[in-house]
Amino acid sequence: MAISTGWRKFEYEQKRSPWSFHLLLWPLLDKLVASKVKAKLGGKLRFAVSGGAALSPKIAKLFIGLGIPIQQGYGLTETSPVIAGNQVEDNIPASIGTPLPGIEVKIGKDDELLSRSPCVMMGYWDNKEATQKIIEPDGWLHTGDKARIDKNGHIFITGRLKEIIVLTTGEKVPPADMEMAIALDSLFEQVMVIGEGKPSLGALVCLEKDQFASLLQSLGLDQNDKEILQNKTLLSVLVNRIQKQIHSFPGYAQIHHVGIVPDPWTVEEGLITPTLKIKRNVILNKYSALVSALYSER
Repeated sequence: MAISTGWRKFEYEQKRSPWSFHLLLWPLLDKLVASKVKAKLGGKLRFAVSGGAALSPKIAKLFIGLGIPIQQGYGLTETSPVIAGNQVEDNIPASIGTPLPGIEVKIGKDDELLSRSPCVMMGYWDNKEATQKIIEPDGWLHTGDKARIDKNGHIFITGRLKEIIVLTTGEKVPPADMEMAIALDSLFEQVMVIGEGKPSLGALVCLEKDQFASLLQSLGLDQNDKEILQNKTLLSVLVNRIQKQIHSFPGYAQIHHVGIVPDPWTVEEGLITPTLKIKRNVILNKYSALVSALYSER
């Protein structure tokens, strides 16, 4: 109730919704619930900036509803590093906000977000070819992210150009949003949706160690069983849990195969970047046998 009422208050203060009698409850809910959470964060937190990865709307609503304004921002190392951000008085959590002063943005081919400003790097060190690929002669930098811009200049990231899965049915699926939704179930420590050139989607998952052990115990399964990662009962349970997380996605964007990877993907192994983005092709190559087995069983 505190989160719901706090969110209503936030939307009212942002002038996106009318006043509601529910707001009369806020002083009490703030005292009983929200103020205690804010106290754990020092008691004087005015706002927090989120960046580095997309902010889940569910997480944004939780914190904002408790009176902790989170402002999502966006940028790249190549843009030193900020392009856009939300403001306290103009905060749309689902967006990355509006461009900072002196920064231009536009939508290019294939809905790619382009940016131009003095913040854009001069180029990659000793790599003229790579520089020319990302920066046009007139200074526009290709972000690699697909986006749309609304009439008020708010930017919404809709996916990655190179991270679109094309099924044999012709359907195109941006996996990032699905992976974020699945990972909201804390059992799934890491997730990568797969299915390029396949008739349906699957997922490679790394499970949180303690929760995995609890799940096996609840299912009456032996965690010391060498074949446990291929256990059909376990895999069926995982598919069902994943489906609950992505039930709002289109029918073709559903997970039908799950493969459990035994160890987390790390920077040291070269499977994720220093900013924790997964390297899809590298992971697919490492687990090619597992992926082949998933689809051969169908």
